[in-house]
Amino acid sequence: MPALDIVFVILTVQILLGGFDNLWHHELSEGLPGRVSARTEIGLHAARELIYAVVFLIFGWIEPHGPWAIALGIVLVGEILITLADFLEEDRTRKLPPLERILHTVLAINYGVFLALLIPILWGWAQLPGALTPVDRGLWSLFFSLAGTGVLIWGIRDALAWVTLNRRARGRIATGPVVASGRTVLVTGATGFLGQDLVHRLQLRGDHLIILSRDTLKAAAMFGKNVSVVDDLQRLAAETQIDAIINLAGANVADMPWWDGRKQVLLDSRLTPTAAVIALVHRLHNKPQVLVNASAVGAYGNRGETALPEHASRPLGEFTADLCRVWENEANRAAAAGVRVCCLRFGLIFGRDGSAFPKLALGRRFGVTPQFGCGRQWMSWVHKLDALRAIEFALDQPRMNGPVNVVAPTQVRHRQVMRSIAGTGLLLPIPAILLKTVLGEMADLFLASQRVRPDALQAAGFRFNFPEIEGACQNLLARHATPHEHLDHVHDTPSV
Repeated sequence: MPALDIVFVILTVQILLGGFDNLWHHELSEGLPGRVSARTEIGLHAARELIYAVVFLIFGWIEPHGPWAIALGIVLVGEILITLADFLEEDRTRKLPPLERILHTVLAINYGVFLALLIPILWGWAQLPGALTPVDRGLWSLFFSLAGTGVLIWGIRDALAWVTLNRRARGRIATGPVVASGRTVLVTGATGFLGQDLVHRLQLRGDHLIILSRDTLKAAAMFGKNVSVVDDLQRLAAETQIDAIINLAGANVADMPWWDGRKQVLLDSRLTPTAAVIALVHRLHNKPQVLVNASAVGAYGNRGETALPEHASRPLGEFTADLCRVWENEANRAAAAGVRVCCLRFGLIFGRDGSAFPKLALGRRFGVTPQFGCGRQWMSWVHKLDALRAIEFALDQPRMNGPVNVVAPTQVRHRQVMRSIAGTGLLLPIPAILLKTVLGEMADLFLASQRVRPDALQAAGFRFNFPEIEGACQNLLARHATPHEHLDHVHDTPSV
């Protein structure tokens, strides 16, 4: 086999392993393009991807001679510097899973072999008169054209994400001095979809934050030095002053189908940190004033046309209802220590990133938006900004207690929600039988009818910024919508 073909085989291995690493670790597992703390890493990824795009297209169609060969070698050495910077940034901002660390090691070794074999070839090309000589390498040209185009698109996408994340990071900087509130709040699930913006909002209030996170590097990179990060609540001394606890920890119910093993993960990811919170509450010398615990409208099960205020009955035997019930029961154990407990039953939370909304709105670009089942099922939703404000409201209002429905006050059917998202586009009905066949029991997330009312919030005087689905969708679909979710900080009542 010619030496250049061997180089191409090794480069193909690099492409396949790198593509898997990007898709599985950077996108699906870590969600880096949506994390402000990962903006530097995303910028490095974009630079490396754009370099690879140029290299692939050159190998596919051009043979560089003279100074052009030397320039290509310099570009490939520059990729090493970017990768080293990426390694340092990863070690600073997150704890890599074993598979990702192994994969990065293999990629580094493979790239070293690639360069060792390519350098003599580049040296030979460098001795020729300077020119960019067109070549046709047959199937290799086709393969590298596809690879170059794919990585170019990915690089542009990551570059745009880098710009967006930097804009969000600048938006999170307080415009004036923050006056310390004197209150300390413990937050679990702080690195999640709601938790990230919630922590920044609490910081703007002047609260001191203690963050529980399995990945302390990731949490510290997200929130800076003004928070205390622990990976085990037992590390907190009994003398620690904690005025309030917000428990948002729990794996995403929509990530994958509900096999028996997945159901156990969903249960354990909620009960384990909640049990640790309860143990801490009973151990602390000075008890927190309030525990705000996340839950969901899944607590009510599939209820058809029935209106569902907080006191509505709840079924047995439905997975989401049972999951919410045991989770809330565990949280309510804090009441025995004299702690006020609010269990916030969230509807489907609509935000610009990290939520279901971008996925539901994806088809809008092509003029077709899905409608699940008949579309007549009631769909309980809430704008992310109102969800964040409701958490703060429950934190601040001494009268708020027990279950609290966090849903928009205007009940709508699924078809109306999807029509508001679709705009002038078409709705494409997806039969319920197809969803149940593909997703199994998890199809209930899209097909269950839940006409939930936010009676407790409204009775306490909470005012929704986005009470109507049309206004919420307009806000979320606007290219430069304001206010930003993390900066539109409304104090509905004074802090406790």
